[in-house]
Amino acid sequence: MGECNIKSGDSLPVAKTSTRLWEIDALRGMAIVLMVFYHFMWDLNYFGLYRAYMLVGPWQIFARCIATMFIFVMGVSLTLSYNRAWQAGTSGLFRKFFLRGAKIFGWGLLIIGVTYFFIGRGFVIFGILHLLGLSIILAYPFLRWNKWASLTVGLVIIGLGIYVDSLVVTYPWLIWLGVKQAGVYMVDYYPVLPWFGIALSGVFTGHWLYPRGARRFALPDFSQVAPSRGLRFLGRHSLLIYLIHQPILIGIFFVLGYGAF
Repeated sequence: MGECNIKSGDSLPVAKTSTRLWEIDALRGMAIVLMVFYHFMWDLNYFGLYRAYMLVGPWQIFARCIATMFIFVMGVSLTLSYNRAWQAGTSGLFRKFFLRGAKIFGWGLLIIGVTYFFIGRGFVIFGILHLLGLSIILAYPFLRWNKWASLTVGLVIIGLGIYVDSLVVTYPWLIWLGVKQAGVYMVDYYPVLPWFGIALSGVFTGHWLYPRGARRFALPDFSQVAPSRGLRFLGRHSLLIYLIHQPILIGIFFVLGYGAF
């Protein structure tokens, strides 16, 4: 994408560990559809078939809205996963979340090399996968604490992100945090400040709307409606789709003669 304590009432139902909430998968699937569309337009621009400023203006706002959906839904999903595992008596929860985050962060490291080879200047240094992977690890304490801690710290991080956004230095060591390096831009940049704050807002929402991993509100069941089923499928395979969709799209452009091997 572009630069682009579990406290709850005893009367609440306890969801089964294997139960997936259709609306969470559908929201993630919707974000995947929008992301693929944005990257398709980015590729059209890259190959000279469409002219637009993809890194600023409306397209950049669109990309950041998509990223916000991904990050926020991830925060909600973390609370569901943690609460259900905690109720099931699963041991080694921190290790589970650490390995999950490290895996996604590792895919982000691969993206660094791929984008450096493919686009050169503007390659990804700290993108959405780095942010998601690190956020899974950093969010773990907030999955154990009261939801208000998630909201408070999340708002502080967002505020700090707004402040550091104007800072520019001559060295690269704080890029991951949100401090830009002079003369450097990235086609995909989502630093910890402020974006980890969005993840914590998702954790807060998960604690609030899904205590013990179950809905605390009424919602019609649209899980078997055709569009919803499709979005749910995409949402359940979001990481795989993220990793393969650009190679597929770019390969199609090459096959059609719009690039050179």
